[in-house]
Amino acid sequence: MKLIHHISYRMLIALTLVLSVWAAFFYTAIMDEVNDEVDDSLEDYADIIIRRSLGGDELPQDKNTNNQYYLTLISASEAAATPIISYKDSMVYIQEKKETEPARVLDIVYRDSLDRYLKLTVLTPAIEKHDLIEELRNWLLFLYATLLVVLIGCNVWLFKKSLKPFYTLMRWIDRYKLGSSHEPLNNHTNVTEFKRLNEAVIRSFERNEKLFEKQKQFIGDVSHEVQTPLAITIGRLEMLMEDETMNERQLEELYKAHRDLEYLTNLNKSLLLLAKIDNSQFTDLKLINMGELLSQYLPDYQEIYSLKEIDVKVEKKSDFTVYMSETLASVLLTNLLKNSFVHTPEHGAIHINIDQNSIVFSNTAEEGALDGDKIFRRFYKREGKGSSSGLGLAIAMSISKQYNLRLSYSYQSGFHRFRLERI
Repeated sequence: MKLIHHISYRMLIALTLVLSVWAAFFYTAIMDEVNDEVDDSLEDYADIIIRRSLGGDELPQDKNTNNQYYLTLISASEAAATPIISYKDSMVYIQEKKETEPARVLDIVYRDSLDRYLKLTVLTPAIEKHDLIEELRNWLLFLYATLLVVLIGCNVWLFKKSLKPFYTLMRWIDRYKLGSSHEPLNNHTNVTEFKRLNEAVIRSFERNEKLFEKQKQFIGDVSHEVQTPLAITIGRLEMLMEDETMNERQLEELYKAHRDLEYLTNLNKSLLLLAKIDNSQFTDLKLINMGELLSQYLPDYQEIYSLKEIDVKVEKKSDFTVYMSETLASVLLTNLLKNSFVHTPEHGAIHINIDQNSIVFSNTAEEGALDGDKIFRRFYKREGKGSSSGLGLAIAMSISKQYNLRLSYSYQSGFHRFRLERI
């Protein structure tokens, strides 16, 4: 989730809670004020009726008003058990309208000049209050929804405007490739924190460039200083092996030494290749058609392993293209090809399936499934494969990760399956 979405989501929740709580308090306050005004009106009306009743005057005949009243004679015990004054919301029958409607009711108990207890009930229909409440609720909801949208919109706009230097820096970092030419950072800003961030990133990349150059130099030195004496030593051993004065035992020891040196040579090349891959030193990027590249190397491997009489089938449904280094694409495919040929028994089969998003190498399994958690580790070798360096699949996995490809292993129906696919 992007930072702007993360902040907007949290602000939406916070504002919704705050506005909801505030709306509840505001609604309660408004309703209290409305009820207070209605109650004052009822009290004034009740006061007029009581005054006229006690004074012996004619009681009001408000047939054309919303206010109504009822006078009820009650006993002393009822008067003692009834509150002197009380308010309530109730449903009452309106005689004029012949229907039941909500009303605000005021009950007052008093005693007249004849020591009789009377209960005065004054009511006013709450139709107007109900309409007010509904209208108030609707406008509050509209106000809060509008306010929420405006606040979130302003927050997003201000966030993007304020963090523009940050996004510019992120785009520059995404385009930056260690060891290759790149455009300078053009990120002018007056914000002190962003200025310091720009400077820190530039200093960090400059240090990485220096370390990268030193690492490249070290790898080149190792390649020269190690490979050269190994090649010279192998050449001298080969000259000794051609000497006719050597007996069989001496030749056997020379052969073992020669084999070990060849192994060291291949191991050194593989380790140097891994180091270069991990350091992203291959910059010859182009769009590679993996199927076409595979067809260039397949005949060579079929010829090399022709004595095993392996049945090879290639099924191509569509082109599988990847933007990557052509050198590493060749290494990746040849390692997977060699792995298939080496681990396929005589008279076995290799099936290669290519489609738009993947290429799958399947070969006959000789001894059941492999350990999927270990086969891509460096120097892992299955028992009986002592001549292997244990780096072929590790190199293939390292190349795959460099170009957002997924290399996976599975075992199905007696076949090892190595699937290379786009993530």
